[in-house]
Amino acid sequence: MAEQTLARTVRRDSPDSGVGGDVRPVDQLFLVLEGARPLAGGARWSLAGVDEVRIRRGSVRAAARELDGTRSVLSIKLPDGLLSSSHGRLVRNGDAWTLVDDGSTNGTRVDGECVEARVLTDGAGFEMGAAHFILRVAMPTPESAARDLDSDKLMGREYGIASLVPAYANELASFARVALSGLSILLLGETGTGKEVLAAAAHRLSGREGPFVPVNCGALTATLMESQLFGHMKGAFSGALRDEPGFVRASDGGTLFLDEIGDLPGPSQAALLRVLETREVVPVGSTRAVPVDLRVVSATLRTVGSLRPDLHARLAGYTHTLWPLRDRAEDLGLIFSVLLARAKGESASTYKLTPEAGRALLAHDWPLNVRELNQALGVALALGQTTTLDVKDFPASILGVAGDAPASDAPAPSRPEKPAAAAPPPSIPTDDASLRALVMAMLETHRGNVSDVSRALGKTRMQIHRWMRRFEIDPETFRK
Repeated sequence: MAEQTLARTVRRDSPDSGVGGDVRPVDQLFLVLEGARPLAGGARWSLAGVDEVRIRRGSVRAAARELDGTRSVLSIKLPDGLLSSSHGRLVRNGDAWTLVDDGSTNGTRVDGECVEARVLTDGAGFEMGAAHFILRVAMPTPESAARDLDSDKLMGREYGIASLVPAYANELASFARVALSGLSILLLGETGTGKEVLAAAAHRLSGREGPFVPVNCGALTATLMESQLFGHMKGAFSGALRDEPGFVRASDGGTLFLDEIGDLPGPSQAALLRVLETREVVPVGSTRAVPVDLRVVSATLRTVGSLRPDLHARLAGYTHTLWPLRDRAEDLGLIFSVLLARAKGESASTYKLTPEAGRALLAHDWPLNVRELNQALGVALALGQTTTLDVKDFPASILGVAGDAPASDAPAPSRPEKPAAAAPPPSIPTDDASLRALVMAMLETHRGNVSDVSRALGKTRMQIHRWMRRFEIDPETFRK
């Protein structure tokens, strides 16, 4: 079984697990998304010791390291018809990287703008053909993750516990190791980050033979909450026409996933605590305790302060915080490939993305995370008239961030005289001190409004968020 294979891999502390080793800064190049083959997912290449990266068209995706005189070269080939046979390069200049177009047919783009040469800063995205890349400079990287990695080689990819981002891959590997045990797990994170996906993965890895029972605590009926959780006997109350086991007994031998655990009222929290302490449940209307064998995984959007301290201690044998999608943009293609495969099955390999569609996906901030990405893909699959998904097939929220709206055959409405063109965005400094000063100045000017700053600098909101995290800048301080 796939779960057993993954479990053995995690137990071995193999290099794929991402566990262990010192953390050091390493320049990394991420292939985020292949528009010509979105099902392929992404890839990551370490740039440690590399002087130049050459990107061009090839029959299969492949990377090779070679010496060109005294220069160490990473050669990347992608099966993309929009790439040229010698498309472009990344050239190291000291601690900086310069993106160079080698006279390609379709050009090299940064933030949608064609460039011949451009110095790239940490987190900069660029586009060659229908392939989208992100460069990370001095990225904190565990020793075991300082190597090349293709998403096809990621264990746990289909379970949602895989990442190309070294730091998060390390956290997911720790999660997988805990999943093998019987520890209770508390999942924290924003809406749409995939807490139920991780809970189900923990159940599958645990090897427990009973069922996985998900419960949305916020959707339980207030007057029937305890009978829904703990079950009831026939005649225990009006309408109790037969014995019901409840969610706790239904998960006997398996895993009980309590989503939005913070929504449970105080009395129900106390009753749940009793169950966890005694491993027994007393159905409503009964005086006899029934033993249960279950593992509990819980999740909450609310602060853990909404939980009783003693219940929190029982639930949080291990706490894992899921990263929002905006903080792991390098994984967008990996996640997109899993969602596409689930949606289209065997026909998924026939789908493509136009460069404009890929650009729009990477430019969007994804406030609702993976759930929003899945919904956007669903809309595109429903609206797309071919297997090549264009930017116009995606929801309006994606189009709004991508830039100009797609062309239409309908006549344009009359407009007032076009105002004077806005001033061009300022040039982006290449040194950290100047870049930090520019970001702070723009946040001051725009009162902490990240959207306004991104427009003024001609960058995506995602890039502004990266810079703020990198320089430890809190936009809230500029909104007061």
